[in-house]
Amino acid sequence: MTKISDLRKSYERAELNETASQTDPLQQFDQWLHEAIAAELPEPNAMTLATVGSNLRPSTRVVLIKGYDERGIVWFTNYESRKGRQLAGNPFAAIQFHWVELERVVRIEGVVEKISNAESDTYFNSRPLDSRIGAWASPQSQVIANRGVLVANAARYAAQFLLQPPRPPHWGGYRLKPDGWEFWQGRKSRLHDRLRYSPDGAVGWVRERLAP
Repeated sequence: MTKISDLRKSYERAELNETASQTDPLQQFDQWLHEAIAAELPEPNAMTLATVGSNLRPSTRVVLIKGYDERGIVWFTNYESRKGRQLAGNPFAAIQFHWVELERVVRIEGVVEKISNAESDTYFNSRPLDSRIGAWASPQSQVIANRGVLVANAARYAAQFLLQPPRPPHWGGYRLKPDGWEFWQGRKSRLHDRLRYSPDGAVGWVRERLAP
């Protein structure tokens, strides 16, 4: 049996330097995300979202990015879920993308806000019917007796709403407004490339290299 402590990998696929990288972190993110999509990686849009509860203990989960622009990173979820309750009490969060096959990581930190009802409605109405019903059927993060509860809820709401379920009032989008980005590219001998982008009112963003 292989010991976990003996697992090793040499990162040698690419490099990340100040000359070749974008001066704007959103443009760098856009480039890397599209390269991950073009490489046909499994779920390149998956990201780990970290929030902190009132007990100051962090928690993480994987969600899917559904949009991004100069305003920030957008995803959708149940506002009454654990992450929703934590964001209501502490709006600061962190996001991480890990594209293993490309030996790349992107970390993003910032403050989170709900997107507009109109934006949430537009996205909700674009979802498959079973996903829209699922948003009603699942009391996310609550204890339930068994899977039968979800099946029964789905059947009930499907019968109630037929083909036109409205967006639940407890479901919608969040936007993380970045105030810090870090791009990590694996390199040989553990001498990885790390570029951090910090906001600067005069020039937009300051790009700095961090030691690995």
